[in-house]
Amino acid sequence: MQHTISVLMVNRFGVLSRVSGLFSGRGFNIESLNVAETYDPSISRMTIVTRGDDKKIEQITKQLNKLVDIIKVVDLTEENFVDRELLLIKMNAEPRVREEILRIAEIFRAKVVDVSSKTYTLEITGDEGKLNGFIELLKPLGIKEVVRSGRIAISRGMKTIN
Repeated sequence: MQHTISVLMVNRFGVLSRVSGLFSGRGFNIESLNVAETYDPSISRMTIVTRGDDKKIEQITKQLNKLVDIIKVVDLTEENFVDRELLLIKMNAEPRVREEILRIAEIFRAKVVDVSSKTYTLEITGDEGKLNGFIELLKPLGIKEVVRSGRIAISRGMKTIN
């Protein structure tokens, strides 16, 4: 089962390396990893997407909590949460497909962020399903390059991990 784990940590050199080392050292794969400062520049929030049964995930969260610079670890999968990814996609923009690319972008509420004589670069945010659907519709039109941010997530309602 896929799990989304949110980690608050001290924003210090080497913390990310220790967290990723914990995963690799125990044979766990990280499917997605996203880290950035919070509103407090001394604290970062990491969103990790991984797979495993409840026992493995419990082991991961316990090991993460043992790391010195970790403030809090929450498996968001066990509660209601909102998640989003950012996708940048560069398309071949030959004259015969330009209109179709723009039509699909409008349907999915994507924005054109760069235009050249031969390419369009589009930006879209959404959940994994929306982004995968967007990519599938654009494949026949000539995708040149895709970059995804990985998942970020936050609890719904009043619940926080601070």
